[in-house]
Amino acid sequence: MSPSPPPLAPPHPPAPAGFRGILALGGGALPLYGFLARLPAALCPIGTLLLINERDGIGDAGTVAAALWLGQALGGPVIGRLADRHGHRPVLLLACAANATVLLALVAAVLGGLPLPVRIACAVAAGLTVPQVGPLARARWARLAGDDKALVTAAISFDTTLDEVGFVVGPALAGILAVTVHPASALVLAAGLILAFGTLFAVHPTAPGPAESGAAARADVRLWSAGLVLLFVMAVLQGASWSAANTGVNALAEAAGSPGSAGLVWSAMAVTSSIAGFVTVARPGPATPGVRLRLTITAQALLTLPLLAVSGPWGAAFAVAGIGLAVAPHLIALFGLVERTGPAQRMGEAMTLAGSGLIIGQALAAAVAGPLAEAYGHRAAFALSCGAAAASAVVAWAAAGRVLAPRPGTAGPGQAVSFGSLR
Repeated sequence: MSPSPPPLAPPHPPAPAGFRGILALGGGALPLYGFLARLPAALCPIGTLLLINERDGIGDAGTVAAALWLGQALGGPVIGRLADRHGHRPVLLLACAANATVLLALVAAVLGGLPLPVRIACAVAAGLTVPQVGPLARARWARLAGDDKALVTAAISFDTTLDEVGFVVGPALAGILAVTVHPASALVLAAGLILAFGTLFAVHPTAPGPAESGAAARADVRLWSAGLVLLFVMAVLQGASWSAANTGVNALAEAAGSPGSAGLVWSAMAVTSSIAGFVTVARPGPATPGVRLRLTITAQALLTLPLLAVSGPWGAAFAVAGIGLAVAPHLIALFGLVERTGPAQRMGEAMTLAGSGLIIGQALAAAVAGPLAEAYGHRAAFALSCGAAAASAVVAWAAAGRVLAPRPGTAGPGQAVSFGSLR
């Protein structure tokens, strides 16, 4: 009797998790292109405010910036769906060209003194055409990592942290350019970045084509599930907590006679969040994504409470820096669960929906927190931030254990989940 042959080695051994494994998936150029192509998302809101406030006052500036946010919230899932249906490359190429063109049109409309409705229309168009590089990059990393759960988690963690770094660099760069060059320079730079690096990101060899199952099969794949609804709600609450805290910081800085310090105070959160994100990539720990989601939002809710006691910009800086320690880990858990909850054939759309939830929450809270801060002071806005974070923690503990874990027998990442399944 001949001895049994030795087991065959897997043709593609799993890549190690962490930075080496991530770079092995797409090379060093992919994260570089992705970072520079998404930097306009951080440049444009503050750049719009700085440009229009310089010429027409904060009232018009806030209105136009809100129009840009609205357009982005509405257009994100549409671009995500088109990218899933037709492939990333053609959709991103078209969106990058359109977005760069509309951003330059917005600059021309403002500098040319065109009526407010024209500027609002340009801002809405700019939001609608944002290429959604961040969400689509996360969908791309998840696809590249395949069934290796540890590598999927590491790749999405790394990409989410790049967003946090962008929101450190973007506002600071916009402010520097406005002072040293011209108030319009941030939007012009954003147009150039999205046209150059958005195009490079679009044509990178890792760009996925249309889902292999075909258009008819994709149409039958249900996007929404109980788990995705839960994550969308938590994204809205996360955005609301940020926005209300930001409004409170601005109100506090203005009351202290140093309105210019608000940007520096707020950047403290982005710095600590970025550091926490990179630590999470390097040392993810053994906890499951569902457990991480609950623990990180609880930590964030607790770390938000000191805002209620601050009375000056320095105190606010320390408080928001503390909050930042939980922000990136929470977003990493949230987007990691979106990857496990959304259907693989519609992953781009699922990721952009979560991103739109963050934007919707910011816009809604800004509309409420501003009047509250004006009527009752900065602590009213901070109370709204604390309430949103606490509500998100309650939602996570009440529902996440039931709706966010794949049912036994599901076939890997990207499978839809339903109630009664997440542990």
